[in-house]
Amino acid sequence: MGKLYLVATPIGNLEDISLRALRVLQEVHMVACEDTRHTQVLLRKHEIRAKHLTSYTEFNHRRKSAELVGQLDRGWDVALVTDAGTPGLSDPGEQLVKAAIAAGHEVVPIPGPAAAIAALVASGLPTREFTFVGFPEKKSGARRRELERLLADARTVVIYESPYRVGDLLADLAAVAPDARVAVARELTKLHEEIVRGTASEVAAHYASGRPKGEITVVVAPSKNAGERDDREPEPGSER
Repeated sequence: MGKLYLVATPIGNLEDISLRALRVLQEVHMVACEDTRHTQVLLRKHEIRAKHLTSYTEFNHRRKSAELVGQLDRGWDVALVTDAGTPGLSDPGEQLVKAAIAAGHEVVPIPGPAAAIAALVASGLPTREFTFVGFPEKKSGARRRELERLLADARTVVIYESPYRVGDLLADLAAVAPDARVAVARELTKLHEEIVRGTASEVAAHYASGRPKGEITVVVAPSKNAGERDDREPEPGSER
């Protein structure tokens, strides 16, 4: 029985990959990629010999999941990678993981870079509890309702967004919670890495004049009033 390896790859800097990930990519029979050309660059960078690469995307994942499970059934080990970051996180890799588990195969995570975690820890905002959203609603009305629901909770929110829509997202956030503390991380680990911090209104104004380039992660602090914890010591004899 073959194993499915979920191999995290660099989100920008090609040096951000673990020794274990390189070993697995060297040893597996097949690598399923978001873009075979992109993955080939990574393999060449680390002198990993030619592999059987196959495309696995949001457009073909239903058909490809069955094919890849078939390869696992024949005893092949398969590595799943995305162009950047951890496969299965807000992408169609989730479907392959479910199919592999249902067919009785072992699924092995090879941890590594994730833009959500990198942005969160560098944001300067609370990290104890957080909610990862992936990509939010595309229409403004639905997106505002989603933001209101998320901000009503007592957790930091981490959102992925396209550079084409991040201005609209921030405008909606400023309308819903103008004073919310926000950090917008762009091009993490790359040459033009940038983190812009401020209130929702300030950050929305910063990005209102033009569309930014690159991958975007938005981190929003929880409201001070939403589900705020009482961290005081309990009174003698009281329960908590």
